[in-house]
Amino acid sequence: MAQVNNDPFDLEGKAIVVAGAGGGLGRAVVHALGARGAKLFLFDIDAERLAAVAGEVPGARTMLADITDEAAMDAVTAAAREAFGRIDGAVNAAGLLPIEAATEMDADVFRRCQEVNVTGAFLFSRSLAKAMRAGADGHESDHESDHESDHESDHESERGGGRIVHLASVSSFVANPGYAAYASSKGALAQLIRVLAREWAADRITVNGIGPALTETPLTHDYLGNPEFRSKAIEVIPMGRLGRPEDIVAMTLLLLAPGGAFVTGQIICVDGGRTLV
Repeated sequence: MAQVNNDPFDLEGKAIVVAGAGGGLGRAVVHALGARGAKLFLFDIDAERLAAVAGEVPGARTMLADITDEAAMDAVTAAAREAFGRIDGAVNAAGLLPIEAATEMDADVFRRCQEVNVTGAFLFSRSLAKAMRAGADGHESDHESDHESDHESDHESERGGGRIVHLASVSSFVANPGYAAYASSKGALAQLIRVLAREWAADRITVNGIGPALTETPLTHDYLGNPEFRSKAIEVIPMGRLGRPEDIVAMTLLLLAPGGAFVTGQIICVDGGRTLV
C-alpha cells in the first residue's frame, strides 16, 4: 500500500530555493515556508531586500544572484545542494512589470522584461531541475526502474524528483493596454511551464504557475498610487478588490507539498475572478 501523508501541506524539512525572495510576493512565500519548517535558500538581485527577509526567517541561507545569469543560477543550485544535500522545491518570484504604451516603450525595456520573466524562468527551472533529477545521491534517476514501485518516498529528491512553482499572472491570459512587454512575457512563461512539465514529468518533477490578479506589492506601488489606474484595476476584478500577497500563499504551499503531487503544467489563477471577464 502506498504511503499516505495526512497533511497535504506538510513541508517540514523540505529544502526549497526561492528566487526574488525579497520582493512582496516572494517575501510572503518565504515567511509561510519558514513557518512550516522548510529549509530555505533565498536569492535576490537586491542586497538590502535579501538581507531584510533573511533576518526575518531564522536559518535561511542566502546568495545575491541575477536570475538571468546562467552561471549565477548554477552557483545558487550548487550552494543549495551543498547546504541541504538535496533540493525538494523551488519558487520563482522574480519578475519585472513595465506598463507603458507600446508606441512609447523603449525597446530595451521590452527586451529586459522578456529576459527576466522568460529567459530567467528558463535558466532557473533548468538548473534546479538538473539537481532535482539527480536526487540526494548526486546521480540522475533512471525513470524506467523508478516505475517499478508506486510507493512515495518521504523525500522525493532522495530518489530524484521535485517541485517548481513560478509566479505567472492573469496577464498570461488577458490583454490590457500598456502591457505589451509584461503580458507577452507572462504568456510565454505559461507555455514554457507547460513544455517543461511535459519534459520532466517522467523524472517526477512538477512545474506549475500561479496567476495572481494585480496585487499590492512594492512592484505595483507606483502604478496603484494613481487613483485612476487603481480604480480601473479593481473594476475588472469581480470580487471587487486587488490581490494581496497572502492570497497566493496557500496555493504555493500546496504545489510544493504532498497535496500537489499530481498537479503539473498548470497555471492556477488566484485572481478574484479576473480571468472570468
